[in-house]
Amino acid sequence: MEVKLNAASAANTSAWSFPDVRNIFQHRLLVHVLFWVVYVVFFGLLYGSYIDDYYNAFMVELVELPFKMALVYFNMFYLVPTFLLTRRYLEFGVYILLLTGAIAALMQYVLLPFLIHPFFCPTTCTQDNLTLYRFVKNMVNINYLVAISATMVLLRNWYQHQQSARMLSQDKLEAELKFLKGQIHPHFLFNTLNSLYSLTLKKSDNAPEMVLKLSGLMDYMLYDANAEKVPLEKELNYIRNYIDLERMRYGDRVDISFTESGSILGANIAPMMLLPFVENAFKHGVSTETENAWVRIDVKVQESNLSLRVENCKCTEKAERSAKEMASGIGLKNVCRRLELLYKDAYSLEIEDEPEVYAVHLELDLSDKADED
Repeated sequence: MEVKLNAASAANTSAWSFPDVRNIFQHRLLVHVLFWVVYVVFFGLLYGSYIDDYYNAFMVELVELPFKMALVYFNMFYLVPTFLLTRRYLEFGVYILLLTGAIAALMQYVLLPFLIHPFFCPTTCTQDNLTLYRFVKNMVNINYLVAISATMVLLRNWYQHQQSARMLSQDKLEAELKFLKGQIHPHFLFNTLNSLYSLTLKKSDNAPEMVLKLSGLMDYMLYDANAEKVPLEKELNYIRNYIDLERMRYGDRVDISFTESGSILGANIAPMMLLPFVENAFKHGVSTETENAWVRIDVKVQESNLSLRVENCKCTEKAERSAKEMASGIGLKNVCRRLELLYKDAYSLEIEDEPEVYAVHLELDLSDKADED
């Protein structure tokens, strides 16, 4: 019973609640009606206080209103789009002067003496209202409305162009990110299958385990990598599996070091963002399978800041030449472009190309504030 009473109370509250202001302004007709009501009330009170006759002031405004409305809407829906927005300023100015002059003449020399004066203000209207000064003043007053309506159209047109440009830019960004992400997957898969092929040639007992780990990596790429952000733990676990695959491939021929420090709980990162640096270290640094080859990978997380440092040796001339090719490889160019698109000013990337060592140092701000910027 208590639940039913609460529901009924909520229904009554909803029935008596005020309408949402945003919903009101979504109805264009209602907005236009409100504008003209405010206009009549404002100028009626203003002119009424000047002549000390509010009834006559409001009646004058109401009689003149249809002609002013016709001019305003003709300006909004024809003159501004046809002439002003196409930069035909002279023609627009001529038409406005002719139309406002015609409306002012109609109100002053037809409506005022034959309608307003005999019916609404026989005592307050005088011959002064038929002078050239009054005609010019009426034209200026009418042009206030013209200026307001033209400004509204220009602002609406500017806003629509801004929205269209923003949507186009967003669509272009999303398309480019999808293209870059699509490049990462086959690029990584190609390199990993080469490693698996190498083990099968040697009939290694590690081949089945490598297939299992590769299956886990593919699961991450197919499902998690499609998200905008993934937990940092998943990304690092992905890298751990990749390093395990490389350990199986190279065995004792390569000294691989992977260290982590800091808390990664609650941190998120764009998927497949760190792997290309690790992958390049193996592909270009130790793929020659020379003795004394090494790779160092260090990940540090302090609050919302991620630091990744990847180093690999240049053991031979071939490895040194391969390291030079690293900078122009698909993977590194790809990840640099993704960093620029996704993190903008929230990252720093340093590449050190020394005679015996190639190193990459990435600093990344993983905070929500960096995403908003």
